Amino acid sequence: MADVARAAGVSHQTVSRVLNDHPNVRPETRTRVLAAIERLGYRRNLLARALATRHSRTLGVVSFDTALYGPAGTVYGIEQAAREAGYFVSIVSLRTIDREGVRDAIDYLAGQSVDGVVVVAPQRSAASALADLPAGIPAVAVEGGHEGDVPVVSVDQVAGARQATAHLLALGHETVWHVSGPADWLEAEGRVEGWRAALAEAGRPAPEPLVGDWSPRSGYEAGRSLARTPGVSAVFVANDQMALGVLRAFTEEGVRVPGRISLVGFDDIPEAAYFSPPLTTVRQDFAAVGRNGIRLLLRMIEAPGQTAGERLVVPPSFVVRASTAPPP
Repeated sequence: MADVARAAGVSHQTVSRVLNDHPNVRPETRTRVLAAIERLGYRRNLLARALATRHSRTLGVVSFDTALYGPAGTVYGIEQAAREAGYFVSIVSLRTIDREGVRDAIDYLAGQSVDGVVVVAPQRSAASALADLPAGIPAVAVEGGHEGDVPVVSVDQVAGARQATAHLLALGHETVWHVSGPADWLEAEGRVEGWRAALAEAGRPAPEPLVGDWSPRSGYEAGRSLARTPGVSAVFVANDQMALGVLRAFTEEGVRVPGRISLVGFDDIPEAAYFSPPLTTVRQDFAAVGRNGIRLLLRMIEAPGQTAGERLVVPPSFVVRASTAPPP
């Protein structure tokens, strides 16, 4: 910065004001300083800046299984929102979210002097880990359901499942079958709850759910069973990847969609519009989850304690395509 100041003929403080976009700098001075920065190839020393300001402008993210579309979309939304707010992101991916793993990940991120941490916590086993976060590090959970002091941002899974089920009932189907996600996942629990609630409201029976593991393979196995079950005319699947497997099984079994069975997924993955037929599904706004998570975290950094226990819920939207129709 001293070299830039000499080259531009200004003080060290003026260079600092230009770098921090301070309004009290004359336009011609700002132009001269920026030209000197460009000519000298100056880059900020982030470590020195962190030591001077006690802020690294870096946020940590602890995530689980980013190969799945939901967590991956959430992490991408967080990263984009952090970048828009002027922060870098350091990501730690864990095979499982548990107390020890989260603690180790946050200790690692604390060693990088992050200003705060976002934990992607979609599993029930994450609740105990969130209850034991180290003191002094602002933290927000996303896609979680933790009942405690850690603020949470999540999509309304119950509302999304209710929309999917109500859509199929409104088309005239007597009931709706469900292929659920794994039992430990909070999102799977919310989707089962919403499905049951919509059926109960309509006075319709709730068949026993078929449990999958989010993969197309598990959807394929469930689809083979459903294709051979009498009376099935409508199926709500807990994610689009499993719905893809169900479609494959129906095709092999000679079941036309939506001619004989209507099908609804969840997530609205980019490929959903190109399934055969295009998939009716529930869309999650991962960008909104990221924005709200970062907004809450920055509020915690600026005013510790004021957001304790706060919960922000992002509404889903429903996308109707060609995989649903009235029953035959």
